[in-house]
Amino acid sequence: MDILPNALLAYLDDHCDPEPEALQQLNRETHLKVLRPHMLSGHYQGRLLSFLSKMVAPKCILEIGTYTGYSAICLAEGLAEGGILHTIEVNREMEDIINSHFKLTNVENKIKLHFGQAEAIIPDLEADVFDLVFIDADKKNNFTYFQLVFDKVRSGGLIIIDNVLWKGKVYGPEKDTDTENIRKLNDHIAVDSRIEKLILPVRDGLLVIRKK
Repeated sequence: MDILPNALLAYLDDHCDPEPEALQQLNRETHLKVLRPHMLSGHYQGRLLSFLSKMVAPKCILEIGTYTGYSAICLAEGLAEGGILHTIEVNREMEDIINSHFKLTNVENKIKLHFGQAEAIIPDLEADVFDLVFIDADKKNNFTYFQLVFDKVRSGGLIIIDNVLWKGKVYGPEKDTDTENIRKLNDHIAVDSRIEKLILPVRDGLLVIRKK
């Protein structure tokens, strides 16, 4: 998952804000109990998501892909007073671990958890405008999700898409379907004049998009 060398990753972890204890517990529990724990955002990426959220001070956040709730908790740290985060997860088996850690971190009243397919849920959400969207779900549908949320994001709002470097495959010779889909997404975003954009080489690559 990580693009950067391990020694550099350790240095980055040591020189950003510490991982909150409650998130350390969630990190450990995810690695002990859940399949594919590498999908967790983790310490450094989590602090980056929190940082970006605090800069925007969003009133409304949408997250597509909750997993065990780590990134949702990080993003919720930046919510404005009375703000709400909608997070969508397709796997209902995650419900207990998600809700238990939302309660542990005192964000359960700031987060609305939805189960099901994002394409079906997003059009029916109460929120009409999002200040920040984080897309971290099934990669083949990233472009669909981008198109689905774009008109709902306010001018100056952020869309963040995870895993856009795809273990380095996007700039290598690989031609598999997933890699090609992510290349197409990145190439489309690169020439979209409605937005400002950059890819951060954090873990598996974060594409940060600002809507003009």
